[in-house]
Amino acid sequence: MTEFAFMFLIYFIAKVHYLELFDQGPQQLNTTAGTLNTLALLTSSYCVAKAMVAVRRSDNKVAARWLWGTIGCALFYLAVKAWEYQWNTEQGFAADTNLFFTVYYYMTFNHFLHVAWGGCAVLWVIFRLKRGAYSAEDHEGMEAVACYWHMIDLVWIIIFPLLYVLR
Repeated sequence: MTEFAFMFLIYFIAKVHYLELFDQGPQQLNTTAGTLNTLALLTSSYCVAKAMVAVRRSDNKVAARWLWGTIGCALFYLAVKAWEYQWNTEQGFAADTNLFFTVYYYMTFNHFLHVAWGGCAVLWVIFRLKRGAYSAEDHEGMEAVACYWHMIDLVWIIIFPLLYVLR
């Protein structure tokens, strides 16, 4: 969270000093891609929450299915974000275009990496679920990964309006 707090601080400092760039920047982004990614991450958090409910009932098979839903959403997010980066490039927007795009790429690529890492952690939980590592009485490790995943979602819920909506 500290890392993302620094990113948000950088965003606000840059916006104060380059208000015009930060007013124009969101208009140049692909809002549809940002919206699709928001829906993917909200859905993924729902899947994680349902997986936690299932493991608390010691229903590891159902929990694993919900976590596979999370993986599907994560892969969708990563694919849309990769496509969006390609779209940006085709429009002539790169990290060195201006300060808005530097901040945009800094924040969104960092988030992209966290989604990828979080997806790997969810895969590890699925692997452990299938081996009976979690139960209604003992699921702290899974809960830690669930909290991490919700943090990733929460950060996107802040990034999306800052970069795509607010002017």
